[in-house]
Amino acid sequence: LFSKHCRGISYLRSFCTLFFIMTYGKILHQPEGCFINVNVGGFKQRMDLTVLKRFPQTRLARLLCCRSKEAILELCDDFSPSEMEYYFDRNPSFFCYVLNFYLTGKIHLVDGLCVVSFFQEIEYWGIKERHLDFCCSTKFHDLMDLAEDGIWDQRSDEMQLNSSGSSITDLSVLEDDEQMFEGSWCANVRRSVWIRLENPGFSTSAKVMAVASLAVVITSIVAMCVHSMPDFHQVDPAEKKIENPVLTFFESLCVVFFSAEFILRLVVSPSARKFMCSPLNIIDLLSVMPFYVTILCDLMNEGESTDLENVGKVVQILRLMRVFRVLKLARHSAGLRSLGATLRHSSREVGLLVLFLSVGISVFSSLIYCVEKDSQESELQTIPIGWWWATISMTTVGYGDTLPVTLAGKLIGTLCIICGLLIVALPITNIFNKFSKFYQKLSALSLLRTCPNHFSLASLTLRLNLTSFALQPPAQPPIFLSVQLSPKHTLQQVSLQPCIPIFSLLLLSFKLTCYHHYCL
Repeated sequence: LFSKHCRGISYLRSFCTLFFIMTYGKILHQPEGCFINVNVGGFKQRMDLTVLKRFPQTRLARLLCCRSKEAILELCDDFSPSEMEYYFDRNPSFFCYVLNFYLTGKIHLVDGLCVVSFFQEIEYWGIKERHLDFCCSTKFHDLMDLAEDGIWDQRSDEMQLNSSGSSITDLSVLEDDEQMFEGSWCANVRRSVWIRLENPGFSTSAKVMAVASLAVVITSIVAMCVHSMPDFHQVDPAEKKIENPVLTFFESLCVVFFSAEFILRLVVSPSARKFMCSPLNIIDLLSVMPFYVTILCDLMNEGESTDLENVGKVVQILRLMRVFRVLKLARHSAGLRSLGATLRHSSREVGLLVLFLSVGISVFSSLIYCVEKDSQESELQTIPIGWWWATISMTTVGYGDTLPVTLAGKLIGTLCIICGLLIVALPITNIFNKFSKFYQKLSALSLLRTCPNHFSLASLTLRLNLTSFALQPPAQPPIFLSVQLSPKHTLQQVSLQPCIPIFSLLLLSFKLTCYHHYCL
């Protein structure tokens, strides 16, 4: 009996050993068709198909679904059918993190790799952001926000480079556009006039032209405002209102000046298409068009034709378009240009602000209608009136013309005001930060534009990575440039001697503060 028992244990041990060998061999000695060979920048790796199939949206898993060599080559750089080897011209060091992702299902940030490059790599391999481990997810999104700010700055630069009169018109743009005059008619004359029109700090004559243009703009705005005052209205013998001849004369002079300035800018501009696409030039055109259209309508209305009985209303509407002349101040104001550029690049924040306000207005207008509709003293008897009340309450304007009278309505009004403060404050912070950043850049560039006779800017980007200055007149006194490198670099001074034609400064950070003065 004992021998039979020992024999049974021996059989059981043999069976377990055989089962382990079969299982071990099945795992470690799978047939060749269960693996693919991957070569990433010289780094070779044998991949298990069952592991790849766990993530079917990734690039390597999509290779398994390809039925032709053409489809395979759309996902990899090269393919060897005999060895079943796929070639990728990618970063081999990052591929180790991709392998770890297939084993663990999570991916981590790579130290020393730019977050934008990291995002491009995971996007190439088909790895989603949701696969980032929790320890790296917050850091990744923070770094991406900083990178998006840098991309926004770069796109801002590119958009501003597309127009000579836009928000950021630095001296490098002027030098690039000067090349477009080569080979054109009257190149030297047009270049000279164009530089003086676009760069007020170029010379004394350029400053005089800028001051004259600004004075005419202000005069036109004042005349438009005075024209609306009853004391300056006049009536003809037929008791029909007519315009004050003195104000009409001043307005005509201003429009003639604006028209001459616009035509002169168009004639001397290096590219007419680029000129007409500039936002500031479009504003200039809109500010003078109503005057000429109004004159045309008045001439057509002299016949008192029945078909033109509404021309008077059209003329009044066109005269209201003179308000565009106020926007002409943007050409002479860095703050207005910064505001326009900020709004143009804050479409997402502005959209969120409008969305939040729309939802809040809809909710609180319905609530205030429900609690105020039965009160005879309340004016909030309809939801559209509630829209007006909710709008002025959430924006904390509070005209006081419409207000709740019931206790429940006052409680809802209090909640509406508090929610309005929170809703408006959220996106306004980001918009203000962008405006502040834009204004600082414009102020820094204004310093560089004030002395073009002493040096010209050969290369400058708003990222401020590499700045190059070149001396023009050899007989000028030396210029000292003070540069503050942040965050850990001390203040340095570099003297521009006439014997040094060109020098470059490699800046190691984004923030730059520069000043210049003359050594007499």
